[in-house]
Amino acid sequence: MFETLFKKRPSILARYREAPFAGARERFLEQCAKQGYSRSSLHKIAWVLLSLSHHIDIAHGNVTPRDIELAVEGRTRFKRMSECTSNPQGSHQLFVHIATMWVRSLGCFEPPSEVESPFATEIAAYSRHLLEERGLSPVTISTRRERLVWFFGSLPPKRKSLHAISIADVDAFIEAKGKQGWKRSSLGCLAGSLRSFFRYAEGQGWCTPGIAAVIESPRLYAREGIPEGPNWEDVQRLLASTGGDSPVDIRDHAILMLLAVYGLRRGEVARLQLDDLDWAGEQLAVLRPKQRRIQDYPLVTAVGEAILRYLREVRPCCMHRAVFLALAAPYRPLSAESITHIVHSRLNALGVALPHRGAHCLRHACASHLLASGFSLKQIGDHLGHRSANSTMDYTKVDLEGLRQVAELDLGRLL
Repeated sequence: MFETLFKKRPSILARYREAPFAGARERFLEQCAKQGYSRSSLHKIAWVLLSLSHHIDIAHGNVTPRDIELAVEGRTRFKRMSECTSNPQGSHQLFVHIATMWVRSLGCFEPPSEVESPFATEIAAYSRHLLEERGLSPVTISTRRERLVWFFGSLPPKRKSLHAISIADVDAFIEAKGKQGWKRSSLGCLAGSLRSFFRYAEGQGWCTPGIAAVIESPRLYAREGIPEGPNWEDVQRLLASTGGDSPVDIRDHAILMLLAVYGLRRGEVARLQLDDLDWAGEQLAVLRPKQRRIQDYPLVTAVGEAILRYLREVRPCCMHRAVFLALAAPYRPLSAESITHIVHSRLNALGVALPHRGAHCLRHACASHLLASGFSLKQIGDHLGHRSANSTMDYTKVDLEGLRQVAELDLGRLL
C-alpha cells in the first residue's frame, strides 16, 4: 500500500517504511482501501499514523484511550499545526479517531472501564428471565433494562439494597418523568416496567413484598390515541421527492418504498440482508423480532425495481451483507436511527406537519391506506406483522368514512 500511495516519491516512501510498526500501519491502510476510502483519505490516515508511530507502543500490552491522548498531545509538530488551523479541536479529534481505529484493528485497544450501574447483577438476572422464561424480544428487554438503569440511577446513594427502596421512591421517579413532559402512555409503560421488575424481585426475595402491587400509573383508556401518519397523498409526494438520479435519492427511494408499501419498522429495514431477497421466487423475507420468526412477502414490482436499481447503480461493493449501507467511506450498514433521520428530514422538506415524523409514521400511513382500500383488520394485522388483533384495532378510529356510514344509518323504530 505504501508503494501504491508514494511510488513517485522515493524519499517519502522510505520514511514511511522505516518508521516503527510499518507492517501494522500498511495492513491497516489496506483494510481502509477495501472499505472504500478515497486516495486522499488514505494519504491522511498514513500521515497521521506515521506521526504517531513514535509515540504509541503497540508492542507491549494494551493501549488505552489515555495513551492515545498522550501520544497526540505529545507530538510537537501537531501542536504547532493546531495553533495555525481554524479548528484545532477538530484536528485533535481526527488524530484520536484514526489512532483509535488503528489500535482497535490490531486487537490491542483497551476500552475505558465502565462504571457498573447500581443493581447491575439484579438487572442482568431479570433480563435473563425475560429472555429465557418469558421469551420477550431483545428490543423489549433492552428498553426495560434502560428504564431500570434510569430508576436506580435516580435513587439516593444510601439505597444500598433493594430492601431499602420504598414505593415513595418509585412514585417520586414516575412523578419526575411526568414533570419532564412524558405522556401518560409513556408513564404507563414506565410504571409497567418497574412493576414487572419488582414482581420478579419479590419472587427472588430481593425486596420488600407488596411494592409491585401498589405501583400506580396514569389511567389509560383502551385505544384512546389515534395513530398519526401522513395521508396517502403526502406519501406519494414523499416518494416522488426521491425520484432523482443522485445516489442518495436512489437509496432513499428504495427505503421509503419498503416503509410505505410493506409498513415495515425501521429496524426491520435496517436488518435486511442481501440473502433476504429471493429474486427468482420474487419474495422478500423479513425478520419479525416480536414474533421471533421470518415473514415472507411477495416482492411488489415497484419495490423490487427500486431495490434492484439501488443494488446495481449505487450500493458500494464491500464485505457487508446488509442491503442498505452508508454511501461514503467507511462503508457500514445503516442504523435504524439513520432510517428515521431519512424520513424525518424528507418530510420536513415537504412541509408535512405531524407530531412525529419518523419512520414509524409511514407504518401508520400504510395501515390507514389499506383500511381505506377495504382490507379487513385481519389482513392488515397480518401485513403489518401484529401479534395481537388489539394492535390493529387502533386503526378503526381512522376509518372516518365507515364511521360516517354508521352515524347516518337510519335505525328506524330503535330510536
